[in-house]
Amino acid sequence: MNFLQLTQQRYSCRGYQDKPVETEKLNYIMECVRMAPSAVNRQPWRFRIVTDPAARAHLQQCYDREWFATAPLYILATILHGEEWVRGDGKPHGNIDIAISVEHLCLAAAEQGLGTCWVCNFDAALCAQLFALPADEEPAAIIPIGYPAAEATPKRRKPLEEICWG
Repeated sequence: MNFLQLTQQRYSCRGYQDKPVETEKLNYIMECVRMAPSAVNRQPWRFRIVTDPAARAHLQQCYDREWFATAPLYILATILHGEEWVRGDGKPHGNIDIAISVEHLCLAAAEQGLGTCWVCNFDAALCAQLFALPADEEPAAIIPIGYPAAEATPKRRKPLEEICWG
């Protein structure tokens, strides 16, 4: 599959089969995440793989959606603000860096036949509290991962002429 096909295969999956993700696939995905670029190669991120029932329940408290609970595992992506690069004008790049690495995660998962969804609309303060995160570690996204359920389908993408100009 070429890169365009891979990007067309990836979508925000909101429903998962009751089937575990193989360890080999998860390891492959996380190796792809590890290779993501970051500003000044700081790699200011941490990824918690969440399969334990108690930890899963914590994340489900932070984002209470029926479809979300169907995922067999979650990855909690956090920004380490003490490690992020800050541009000369004061702009920190942790949000950009975590976005690049999470998209590596989503594309690698799609390549492996798995579905993912960026979840950013969650209670980040509660998440930090429940996982006892240090003050400089910010929960940025929760990514559910699993085999897509039959009813999980991609949404329409805007045509190219609506997003490009110049």
